[in-house]
Amino acid sequence: MTVQLDHTVVHATDRQLSAEFIAAILGLKVGTPVGPFLPVDLGNGVTLDYYEKRDEPIQSQHYAFLVPDDQFDAMIDRLEAIAVTYYADPDHIEPGQINRLFGGRGTYFADPDGHNMEIMTRPYARP
Repeated sequence: MTVQLDHTVVHATDRQLSAEFIAAILGLKVGTPVGPFLPVDLGNGVTLDYYEKRDEPIQSQHYAFLVPDDQFDAMIDRLEAIAVTYYADPDHIEPGQINRLFGGRGTYFADPDGHNMEIMTRPYARP
């Protein structure tokens, strides 16, 4: 067995809203709550476990999703349908644009709590 990521906790002010948001954009389903966690199964054995934190500010994190190229346009359409601005860059300077890094396509957008979400069709080239 090799080391693999099993799950990660995503802090949210409203776990249902945030889980439904990312599931809708990615074309996934929100799972059944497990204790205080609301999972979104990413399909490769990894879950995002949304955890509600209402008493403290949410620290913005970055989550990158490798998505099938043939589903990328539908994800952009879903962002546009709910008026979520997407950007070609992680600093959110180039609105309404995508990037073409590593021979693929990618974009960044904020979730309801300001997490910097990224969808990309090709993984980053690693040295």
